[in-house]
Amino acid sequence: MIYRSKAPLRIGLAGGGTDVSPYCDIYGGAILNATISLYAYASIEVLDTDNIVIEAIDRKETETHQVIEQLPLNGTLDLAKGVYNRLVKDRGTLLPSGFKLTTFVDAPAGSGLGTSSTLMVAILGAFVEWLNLPLGEYDIAHLSYEIERNELKMAGGKQDQYAATFGGVNFMEFYKDEKVIVNPLRIKPKYLYELENNLLLYYTATSRMSSFIIEAQQQNVSNKNEKSIEAMHHLKDQALMMKEALLTGKIDEIGRILDFGFRHKKEMAQGISNPYMDELYHTALQAGATGGKISGAGGGGFMTFYCPGNTHYEVIKALEKYEGSFHRYQFTNTGLISWTI
Repeated sequence: MIYRSKAPLRIGLAGGGTDVSPYCDIYGGAILNATISLYAYASIEVLDTDNIVIEAIDRKETETHQVIEQLPLNGTLDLAKGVYNRLVKDRGTLLPSGFKLTTFVDAPAGSGLGTSSTLMVAILGAFVEWLNLPLGEYDIAHLSYEIERNELKMAGGKQDQYAATFGGVNFMEFYKDEKVIVNPLRIKPKYLYELENNLLLYYTATSRMSSFIIEAQQQNVSNKNEKSIEAMHHLKDQALMMKEALLTGKIDEIGRILDFGFRHKKEMAQGISNPYMDELYHTALQAGATGGKISGAGGGGFMTFYCPGNTHYEVIKALEKYEGSFHRYQFTNTGLISWTI
């Protein structure tokens, strides 16, 4: 038997960073994001041996272990090992047999599309399918967050786990005590089609370690850095602005709303942007884009540009001189899916 799962990556449209503690614990956070047709995949094949084989095909990493209570965490394949360790701990017993876990992600690590957290959700989804665990959407998202942030000590926020699990376009609220509320938005299809047509997804051909940027952001809040905290307040306002624009069909206001967020997000912490990304952004604006954003924590990875009318052709042409590339995508309505073959 093979137990499979897949979970979608996401584009953050507004409010990015306000889901990170301690900001959301103190002030409450709000984010609007949408899942897209790029995925993280996980497959579990039950083995007749007492071996655990973990293989990340896209990263060309493989480890083999004997079936033991806790797999060693060493910086390689730790997401998969973290899920295994937590499930064994919660069950109080070893899993039924040895297995091979195979994973793949459609975007590179450090892309800003939530790859690590989405992969965590996909891995957990495959185990839920195999072990028939009674976990709902909120349970899976929260457990993924706990493993990644609290047990593996990987810095980051909460939005990615919930986006990958629930799927679709969601307005998310974040509060103290790790409380999260996911509000699915009922957006008219023609508004989403127009957004999909006008919003370009551009890979900058660079990646980054988001943990350093996030840790700086957290430190700014802890130290009561007024400029950084005020920037986060503006980004929370941006999420509400984006929600209204999407629901009411004011799609061409989205460029302005993205630009509002781009300018304030750079004030949250050092390293969110850099001269190269600023140059990409201004080149896109000069070619007809009205706004855009850096995906994820910043510093590299993907950028998005909002191009009204038919200006996206000119923006694509203007950015040809750089080393990056545009990626086609579609918005998706579904989150984590698992099945057995």
